[in-house]
Amino acid sequence: MKITKVHAMEILDSRGNPTVEATVVLDDKYSGRGISPSGASTGEKEAVELRDGDKNRYDGKGVSKAVDNVNRIIAHALTGKEVTLQKEVDDSMIAFDGTPNKSHLGANAILAVSIAFARASASYKKIPLYRQFNNQSKYIMPVPCMNVINGGRHADNNIDFQEFMIAPHNAPSFKEAIRMGEEVFHTLKNILKNKGYYTGVGDEGGFAPNLKSNEEAVEVILESITKAGYAPGKDISLCIDPASSEMWNNGKYVFFKSTKEEKTSGEMIALWESWVSQYPIILLEDGLGENDWGGWQDLTQKLGNKIELVGDDIFCTNPEIVKEGIQEKIGNSVLIKLNQIGTVTETLQTINLAYKNNYNCFISHRSGETEDTTISDLTVATGAGHLKNGSGCRGERVAKFNQLLRIEEQLGSDASFAGIKAFKNQ
Repeated sequence: MKITKVHAMEILDSRGNPTVEATVVLDDKYSGRGISPSGASTGEKEAVELRDGDKNRYDGKGVSKAVDNVNRIIAHALTGKEVTLQKEVDDSMIAFDGTPNKSHLGANAILAVSIAFARASASYKKIPLYRQFNNQSKYIMPVPCMNVINGGRHADNNIDFQEFMIAPHNAPSFKEAIRMGEEVFHTLKNILKNKGYYTGVGDEGGFAPNLKSNEEAVEVILESITKAGYAPGKDISLCIDPASSEMWNNGKYVFFKSTKEEKTSGEMIALWESWVSQYPIILLEDGLGENDWGGWQDLTQKLGNKIELVGDDIFCTNPEIVKEGIQEKIGNSVLIKLNQIGTVTETLQTINLAYKNNYNCFISHRSGETEDTTISDLTVATGAGHLKNGSGCRGERVAKFNQLLRIEEQLGSDASFAGIKAFKNQ
């Protein structure tokens, strides 16, 4: 395959902020497009998202520098290059950048091209994107972990914890799991409305009411599951992402949106032990902050054999950090976000490293999303078995779910639904 064109432009994400879209053309006729997402709650060691910083344009959030880096530097280096593998393109861009965190060219510039090349390659081979990532005979469809109540940095309300998710795992197919999740989502809206709560949504499409407590968020979701006709724990379980790094302040966890209470690592662990014993929680993501490695070790000792403990900010989809976390016995699952590391190749390396060490992988969107559906194909290709993609509304979220519905129909009997086995220790 010869790369005959690489071009980028500035487009908008789901928050109305600029992001990078790239197009790659092979042999003058096979094209692919990739778009970089953007996060609000981010890990300190994520690859750098290059922004312009010009306050007179998009309040400093423009990405014209990253776009220019694609059109001027990356395009010049790649155009005319004959390639066979994704790794050749990604390694070339990493070398052009020359920094450990992609701060020169920008991870948003590099990732957009990386995704675009993967899609162009799939077009060249006349195969779906998931087969470009991993061509095999049978695939696993994931459990959709749907973020139905938003808090933390993702909503202007009084809930400290960022994501309260439902996992409809007792279904025969992804199609039926989505139906179950949507029914609970709409039931939840009616229950919140009847209680006099606000039913507007946050960044990821979940409801963002002001509640009496963080616990009430769990309780109203359980009520919705039951009222929709399902059994909590049997049909639909809960996944929680408190985004604890956002609460970390001077060695304590501060409930900054509600009570202003401070908790030590031990007290946070005790809170999660209490919640796991009281509620049907099967997954806890970022139960502690990214710099609280000692606390993470204790949390893993206490709950690591009961539920899936996912590291997001602490790992940043970085294979070197994940390797260290595995050695230190941190968690038992890795959150996978393409733009945390910046290329398709490095993302797949992180996934393979996790699997080789008996860790799960939980594929994820970002709060600032686009219509790009790459994570849908990535989830199926890697057999991750579960993904987080926001709630059952907002077009940029539904686009990923709709792509999974298409993939499942296309695969037919070659697709099976992951179900409860997708989750560690279940």
